Amino acid sequence: MMKLMKEIYIIWLREMIRYWRVKTRLVSSLAMPVLWLVLFGSGMKSTLSMGGAGAEFDFLQFLFPGVIGMSILFTSIFSVMSIVLDRQFGFLKEVLVAPVSRSSIALGKILGGSTTAMIQGTVMLFLAPLVGIKLSFGLVFALIPVMFLAAIALTSIGLVVASRMKTTEGFQMIMNFLMMPMFFLSGALFPLNDLPVWMEILAKMNPASYAVDLIRQVAFKFMDAPAFLVDNLSLELFGEKVSILMDLGIVAVFGAVMVSIGVLLFRKSD
Repeated sequence: MMKLMKEIYIIWLREMIRYWRVKTRLVSSLAMPVLWLVLFGSGMKSTLSMGGAGAEFDFLQFLFPGVIGMSILFTSIFSVMSIVLDRQFGFLKEVLVAPVSRSSIALGKILGGSTTAMIQGTVMLFLAPLVGIKLSFGLVFALIPVMFLAAIALTSIGLVVASRMKTTEGFQMIMNFLMMPMFFLSGALFPLNDLPVWMEILAKMNPASYAVDLIRQVAFKFMDAPAFLVDNLSLELFGEKVSILMDLGIVAVFGAVMVSIGVLLFRKSD
């Protein structure tokens, strides 16, 4: 067991060193969430205020947790592209012939990507005052483990795909095809209530929906969000509001299943 933990730690540490050395990666990966938050959020807030809903529906308070979820989604899934890069440059072959189990490599990659995504989400948290959202220690410490759990579940999706990919072009094409529907159907940008039936079904089959809803519900506990947001804009399943515990359970079970599949596929990869 100690040997397994040490192997996982070494792979995780390599991912962290790689992330830390490319500091522009942190800045560039924040660009899209900030643009959504500042431009899209400010524009929609003005539109809602003009329509008379601004008093009860603060769109920035609704959007902010969703943008955090978006940052975690994109960072998590693309973080495991390092597997494809290592395969292309021959480094993965050197690791695979070392006395290290493939399961350790896969788990180390998942934990490295999840830690990276959690850091990205935490940095986004500290941008909250820029959009008029009060930041508290309770909010930060409550969201960190939630973001890490969501990141594990989402990173494992990337591992499942990356374990079968030979080129970065193929990985990016497939992940963009998967991520954009996952993002737009996650409830990050708009409530998932009163959708067309077909869209509602897809949204509730989307694992990112429960990750975003989990982040949003936990954030609402510390943001003094209006009752309108808390009571009416949370995800519903079978006609009932999804609680934080239900979100936790769904994300945790999905993450465990996808991690298992990802590890299994990676062990069978060339």
